[in-house]
Amino acid sequence: MAKYEVPELESHRDIPSLAPGAMAESNPYPAAPEHQEALGFPGELVDDWHDRAIGKFGELLDRSRSLRVYMDACVKCGACTDKCHYFLGTGDPNNMPVARQDLMRSVYRRYFTLSGKLFPGLVGARDLTEEVLDEWYRYFHQCSQCRRCSVYCPYGIDTAEISMAAREILDAVGKGQKYCNEILGKVHKIGNNLGLPEPALVDTLEGIEEDIEDETGVKVRLPVDEEGADILLVTPSADFFAEPHVDGLIGYAKVFHQAGVSWTLSSYASEAANFAMFIGSYEQMQEVAKRIRKAAEDLGVKRIIVGECGHAWRVAYSFWNTLVGPFDFLDPNYPVPQHICEFTYDLIQQGKLNLDKSANDHMTLTFHDSCNVARGSRMGAEPGGQFHIPRAIIKACCNNFVDMADDTIHENTFCCGGGGGLLTDDLMELRVKGSVPRMDALKQVHEDHGVTHMAAICAICKSQFAKVMPEYGFEMDAIVSLHQLVSNAIVLDGQGQEDEEDGHADMADENG
Repeated sequence: MAKYEVPELESHRDIPSLAPGAMAESNPYPAAPEHQEALGFPGELVDDWHDRAIGKFGELLDRSRSLRVYMDACVKCGACTDKCHYFLGTGDPNNMPVARQDLMRSVYRRYFTLSGKLFPGLVGARDLTEEVLDEWYRYFHQCSQCRRCSVYCPYGIDTAEISMAAREILDAVGKGQKYCNEILGKVHKIGNNLGLPEPALVDTLEGIEEDIEDETGVKVRLPVDEEGADILLVTPSADFFAEPHVDGLIGYAKVFHQAGVSWTLSSYASEAANFAMFIGSYEQMQEVAKRIRKAAEDLGVKRIIVGECGHAWRVAYSFWNTLVGPFDFLDPNYPVPQHICEFTYDLIQQGKLNLDKSANDHMTLTFHDSCNVARGSRMGAEPGGQFHIPRAIIKACCNNFVDMADDTIHENTFCCGGGGGLLTDDLMELRVKGSVPRMDALKQVHEDHGVTHMAAICAICKSQFAKVMPEYGFEMDAIVSLHQLVSNAIVLDGQGQEDEEDGHADMADENG
């Protein structure tokens, strides 16, 4: 892996000096032909790539009225220039949202506007050359589709939509990204991002059940493929094996157990994540979502609950009904879909969970608002529930909580730096530099308030922070799952009774 300079953390980050071409060598690994073809894309750059790319561009403009508006609406006001974490971390001007958009907008002008066809030089129109195509591949894979820039744009231009469209065009001509497309192939073939087959999944969950019983003395089940269960849980496959994700899964299981509900996972659709959103393909997004709907129908569940995964929740909340709805076979008394935080929060509000806050006293917590939850969806019945509900759960489980600076949280939150299909080691420099605004804010509350840990409700955020935090002097385990905190604090019915019974037996033996 190439060496790179890790930025110094600052209490106030100024707009960086421009460093043209600073990230010009940053390219994700291209998808192999088998990864492309498995998704219906050409295996390599096709001979007629130019005409096919322009044709696909026109198709997307016809399909999405918003994309055409975004191509026409920008007035170069500059409101977005310093809002992208990748620009703040790298200084590369092509990582300004407006400049990244213009990589595509200049081609749009050349082929889809009269002025660009007649006077291309006067309106900044460019021919689509192979060099421009390479530029798209490079810089549209330096966008995590976090949508922070759209919060500040007076016209609401959404760079995420533009990045998704650019990547869809690239795939259509045979120039796809290995990380996303290989993962999508595993979901279609096996049902999860890891390619984890049913026997391995069942064995993993049985091991977790044993760990919970060893810890609590209570048998807490993690069932798979149980027909007639009330709840189907779909969660990111990272929850099945990796720290701190698995601790969140244990938290879900404890909450379900204490609530006395029947629930199940599905071996057919064991993955909540939907990487098709990252490549902009609604067809692929629909195919992944169909698996979840089929699992819910086949198992006869009454509701679907989504675990801690930011983009999985955005796809579920914002796209499921259009892609694979209506969900009229589910119980209308429950939200469709429902987030695990909504489920846990409702139980806390009803006083149905016994939570010992002191179990988390070894930590002083802050919370990272994940982009796709903060800006692409919501929770609960009230506006802003996606901000209030997770924090309310943390405060119910912990005595020590501090928020980061106002301009770095809620709808203003900074991306972790690894979202949007960029969580791959071939983009490590980009990930480290892109995380710097969030690390600045974390460092500030660490120094001012003694914050030791940061909670998140997104699998990609947790994986990203575990990798980049050590680069900035934080421990790898300083990132925690929100339901890890719930797992620590929850006191299950019957928990500790075995120890008490053993103690009574010992005393009886001593007394003869």
